[in-house]
Amino acid sequence: MVRRGRWRPMTGRPAHPLSRLAAGWPALAQWRGPDRGGLGSAARSRGSEAAHPRTQDAERVVRSVCPYCAVGCGQRVYVKDGAVTQIEGDPDSPISRGRLCPKGSASKSYVSGPLREYHVKYRAPFATEWESLDLDTAMGMIADRIVETRARTWQERDDEGRVLRRSLGVASLGGATLDNEENYTIKKLMTALGFVQVENQARI
Repeated sequence: MVRRGRWRPMTGRPAHPLSRLAAGWPALAQWRGPDRGGLGSAARSRGSEAAHPRTQDAERVVRSVCPYCAVGCGQRVYVKDGAVTQIEGDPDSPISRGRLCPKGSASKSYVSGPLREYHVKYRAPFATEWESLDLDTAMGMIADRIVETRARTWQERDDEGRVLRRSLGVASLGGATLDNEENYTIKKLMTALGFVQVENQARI
């Protein structure tokens, strides 16, 4: 009731629904409580209090490198029951020191995403449909075509009789996520086969 311009609560009546709503308003509870900065108890809810980190249930942690670009940020892959449960940045990495970009943070979808392909997609010449091949079959096809192309495009000497011993029929482009050992092996293989067009995506 109102008396002399001042509001006074009326006793003996149930609380107004608006009062009950205001009492449960998080901002009001934060202002009234000890955690006015919203960094502790005021930020908790029933759901958050019962939650726990996904990394807590991991059986083992495997160190890896982010597969997206040539920076080489370190990752920690958390595994449970043989499946990847979470991927986090590796704080021991001298390159990224535990940080990951948005794509690196979402790289778990590489493993468990519903759109991940487990077969090689191949479309034969003049075909209109793609077909699925297993990796061994695809690797065999690639090896056969490299051998055939090398034999067909081999250059022993040039028009002036100078020794070439090369083939320009195959080019190799390495990926940024390959480590030094893999890139070294690919370079040695391409050079041994006589292919001179060898490049790598990484420019750092």
